[in-house]
Amino acid sequence: MNNIIVLPMALPIMLGIILIFLRPYIKTQRVLTVLGLLVTIGISIYMLQWIQTDGIIRLDFGGWEPPFGILFVADSFAVILVTAASIVTLICLIYAFSSIGEKIEYMYFYSFVNFLLAGVNGSFLTGDIFNLYVNFEIMLLASYVLIVLGGKRMQLRESLKYVVINIISSWFFLVAIAYLYAQLGTLNMAHISVLISESGQTPLLTVTSLVFLIVFALKSGLLLYFWLPGSYSAPPTAVAALFGGLLTKVGIYVMIRVFTLIFYHEPQITHTIIGILAGLTLIMGSIGAIAYKDIRQIVAYNVIIAVGFILVGLAVMTQEALEGAVYYLMHDMVAKSLLFLLAGTMITVTGEKRLDNMSGLIRNYPVFGWMFFIVMLSLAGVPPLSGFIGKVLVGQGAVEAGSYILLALGFISSIFVLYSLLRVFLNSFWGETIISFDDEVPMKKGWMVSFGLFTALMFTFGLGAEYFAPFVADAANTLLNPQIYIDAVLE
Repeated sequence: MNNIIVLPMALPIMLGIILIFLRPYIKTQRVLTVLGLLVTIGISIYMLQWIQTDGIIRLDFGGWEPPFGILFVADSFAVILVTAASIVTLICLIYAFSSIGEKIEYMYFYSFVNFLLAGVNGSFLTGDIFNLYVNFEIMLLASYVLIVLGGKRMQLRESLKYVVINIISSWFFLVAIAYLYAQLGTLNMAHISVLISESGQTPLLTVTSLVFLIVFALKSGLLLYFWLPGSYSAPPTAVAALFGGLLTKVGIYVMIRVFTLIFYHEPQITHTIIGILAGLTLIMGSIGAIAYKDIRQIVAYNVIIAVGFILVGLAVMTQEALEGAVYYLMHDMVAKSLLFLLAGTMITVTGEKRLDNMSGLIRNYPVFGWMFFIVMLSLAGVPPLSGFIGKVLVGQGAVEAGSYILLALGFISSIFVLYSLLRVFLNSFWGETIISFDDEVPMKKGWMVSFGLFTALMFTFGLGAEYFAPFVADAANTLLNPQIYIDAVLE
């Protein structure tokens, strides 16, 4: 029965391979991809309920028991993100059906989206640190293809930077794994944790942890984000939404997992550095969000602000702060995907990228305009939308830990988020419309369905917080008490 754990990764891989042979049949590819995602979402929800009743689920590949074999581990934290990633992918694809164009669909678009999701879900579920590297590479290889689909000059320029940065970070990742294995002789993350607890986190292990921190900072956009704004602005809108909703979140997930399960013994070094990086990221992201007039750049810098805010929860390391980080991760996957879709649609209907070249869009597209307003409020943390709960919990955790500087930076960054997006809203949606009746681009049904689903999810996460609370609390409790994860893996 535990074999079900592998399906959120295995199903997209198998489907992606099958779709390669169905290249001429675009509608068939669409139908199979949607069905595959619905099955993956159903499996993920089932696993979440299973974990609540029976505890963490483990699957040992090839019958090799830990710590000798490869394994998948499904706890609440991992499966919450698997569920959210699968839902985000499905909704972004609904948008892509009406926007991506058959030319790109013929370029194995749906295969590579499935491969991307397989790498994302595999990264969430693996319990082996080398297998984590493998899943990262699956995700990145798919993203290398998706970022250049269409072949525009900007895509090729930004993709080169994106590929080089990720190759360098992957090399450092491999070096860090090699050093860790040389010191401990195991790749099983739970076993690594046990060995470090028994021997103590030596100075060499602390240095190794800092190498991991550099790797994950590059991959998540924690301070080392210089590659992110351009890379997330280059691809087609649906792909940019996938990137904004999923890719940095994998880096954040791994950082939280590694620094709560493995390297948590010297928090005065590791977690203090994470806190400093998170604070600087909040500052620099906030400056970037108000410095640009290109809409996609503004949205990309809002992604960076969210990275800093979520990792404040890791730096603080209390139950409430970790609950807030998990909840805000869920919220941000949804809200940032919607924000990228809205920004890309604004560019599509106006032909402009700068907010000072747009005005009056709400007269042509009133529902579209008010959806932008809703996501703006959600990202700023206004109740009863989804961003409110995570911000409150992280803030409460910061107060309990006495981290008042991080608390101040976190909530000041919310003001910058609100200001940056309110500036877009007022400049682009109000005033005299720049689109005449004859030039008005019709808002496609697929676009509005995607916007509506994401908006509904933001209200659901906010108003239904009581329903999600047991899953989030269980995730945070497992992170704060690594022995729960260790006992489930090593029995």
